[in-house]
Amino acid sequence: MNEQIKIGDIAVSVRRNARARRMTLRVPRAGGDVVLTMPPRMSLSEGRNFVASKEDWLRRTVSAMPGPQIVAEGARLPVGGTEVTLSVMPLRQVRLEGDVLYVPQGRAVGATVQAWLKHRAHAALREAVDRHAGHLGRQPRAMTLRDTRSRWGSCTADGRLMFSWRLAMAPYAVLDYVAAHEVAHLAHMDHSPRFWAQVEALMPGYGVHRHWLRENGAGLQAWRFKD
Repeated sequence: MNEQIKIGDIAVSVRRNARARRMTLRVPRAGGDVVLTMPPRMSLSEGRNFVASKEDWLRRTVSAMPGPQIVAEGARLPVGGTEVTLSVMPLRQVRLEGDVLYVPQGRAVGATVQAWLKHRAHAALREAVDRHAGHLGRQPRAMTLRDTRSRWGSCTADGRLMFSWRLAMAPYAVLDYVAAHEVAHLAHMDHSPRFWAQVEALMPGYGVHRHWLRENGAGLQAWRFKD
């Protein structure tokens, strides 16, 4: 049975995790219910009290999240960290010229742009992963793209890397940082000082790009590609 807590007009979904040692509250960057993660044996009333104690922070955070942005003709969409205007034209394929992204007439604009961004993200991430993995001396088993909501990338224990294709909308240096971050996990499956030292070795000065993603990531997640 799905558990939920209501704090005024804010819905909070409850997730019980056997590995959780304490309660954590997360506001999804892409919208939807706020998520409370808690240990299995903790009571729902304890969870409600915890959320209520965070109500002021919760309301400030929810209200600060950007509203949905629709991918349609005339929209100003970020590509590689630069805004471009979407323009529908009688073309055979998507074409980027200066600050205009031309989309073929007669096709679903959102789905077409999404497919183009995925292709762009795959090419850029493939190059970045290969370069960082070469410097590290370890190769991933596979690389896949998804439309993730809670993370920009991940690395499994057996060396499979996953990235959000929305990174194609971020500056290339930010995408490159995420690639370096996940490749570093091939050597250190944690976030220990040794791990962060490895990230720094792969990409000196990564902190500015990590900060950019924290400040602007919600804006990338706000774009909707369904017509």
